[in-house]
Amino acid sequence: LPVKNHLRVMTDSFERLRSLLARISDVSHAAAVLEWDQETYMPEGAVESRGHQVATLRQIAHDLLVSDELGKLLEESAAPDPDEFSDAASLVRITGKDRDRAMKIPSELVAELAIASATAKHAWKSARESDDYPVFAPHLQTILDLTVQQAEAVGYNEHIYDALLDEYEPDMKTATIDSIFTDLRSKLVPIVRDLTACEAPDDSMLYRNFPHQAQWDFGESVIRDFGYDFNRGRQDLSAHPFTTTFSISDVRLTTRIDERFFNPAFFGTLHEAGHGMYEQGIDRVLERTPLADGTSLGMHESQSRLWENQIGRSRAFWEHYYPVARRFFPDALAEVSVDQFYRAINRVSRSLIRVEADEVTYNLHIMVRFELEKELVAGNLSVDELPEAWNDRMEAYLGIRPSNNAEGVLQDIHWSLGAIGYFPTYALGNLISALLFDQAAEDIPDLTERISTGSFSDLLDWLRRNVHRFGRKKSADQILRDTTGGGLSAESWIHYIQTKYEVLYGM
Repeated sequence: LPVKNHLRVMTDSFERLRSLLARISDVSHAAAVLEWDQETYMPEGAVESRGHQVATLRQIAHDLLVSDELGKLLEESAAPDPDEFSDAASLVRITGKDRDRAMKIPSELVAELAIASATAKHAWKSARESDDYPVFAPHLQTILDLTVQQAEAVGYNEHIYDALLDEYEPDMKTATIDSIFTDLRSKLVPIVRDLTACEAPDDSMLYRNFPHQAQWDFGESVIRDFGYDFNRGRQDLSAHPFTTTFSISDVRLTTRIDERFFNPAFFGTLHEAGHGMYEQGIDRVLERTPLADGTSLGMHESQSRLWENQIGRSRAFWEHYYPVARRFFPDALAEVSVDQFYRAINRVSRSLIRVEADEVTYNLHIMVRFELEKELVAGNLSVDELPEAWNDRMEAYLGIRPSNNAEGVLQDIHWSLGAIGYFPTYALGNLISALLFDQAAEDIPDLTERISTGSFSDLLDWLRRNVHRFGRKKSADQILRDTTGGGLSAESWIHYIQTKYEVLYGM
């Protein structure tokens, strides 16, 4: 009888826990709707009021998470479970971890960061458009000060950056990334040097007139074929492409279009669709819980980079889609062969803009940002010194120096969002994408042939089974080990790059 009573209490507590977590999820997603609107349709004059609205909702969600009621329900719901990845065991484990972190951060600091970010985003847009770093600098200083406060509140054992990194890549350490990046850089810099010493493919056809609506329609037609569900999502325009989730059944993408350059909109759309399909593929039983999210941003980025690069920049993909592209852009591509186009979209060059960088040099852009972030939060670099430090690092790693701040330190939105600790996950995602794609190709022997016919359902099903459905129930490391039999390394990605570009460049 005592055992039965305990099980009944635990069940009641667990249901009440789920109900409270659903409220937190609803409040958080309501804030996300306001943030999405801020980036897409909100009038500029609403910046201040929107900052307060988002701050209120974020603070409410934070207060509910750290409440005594939720803590009591977690204790009553905890029980031994032979399956550590069951829905119930995972929910208690992940919620407990989220609450432990949130308990260390004062709700007032959460609100301050939300307000600071809302105004910083507006300042960043103005500064980038006018190439006026001093417009953004005081806002960045505020974001940095608050972020350091957050890191100190959370605590760390080795490096202050660990406390920030853990929010985006749970359990990852700065020292581990330093080690991975050091190994990656030692192999990548010579590859970039050799490729950029070769005669570069002609990519002038990518800078012709590509009408806005045709770009929009072509991109959407491709991601429909990929499996992005427009019945549970949509695409809009924004200054910086992003994906946001209001529920598993409402996942929004944005892109940006340059009518004189093909790459940003098309590959940006493929990239964001990879994020979107991950969110749409989470098991719906996890809806309105902390488990209904990607397990880490590195794993999330692996999905976007896989669809953008291993698929969207592959020769097999363009065997099917190049005739389609020529129908959408008859004037720009009429005299261009598929081989010329394929070589053009895979041209390797030392470029300034991260989001337009080729897949070979991209990780070097990330290393620049990672190192500068570490120095900022450790107090070894000031906000005023940042633009020059940025330019110096770009010159050291990529051999080019920005001539203005719009093409340098002001090009990314992340710091205005308070997302310090985010950038390394992009490079981690590249490495994970190669590991997963290699395994998918082994499990689906005719994968290349399927891609060449515009058939992606088997690949998406494979990703749903092995990655998407778990949400946060499994860590990124656990997913990798269960799926590929090994952990994170740069080996597969380096092999992918070497194999592909030796053929492309005739090396």
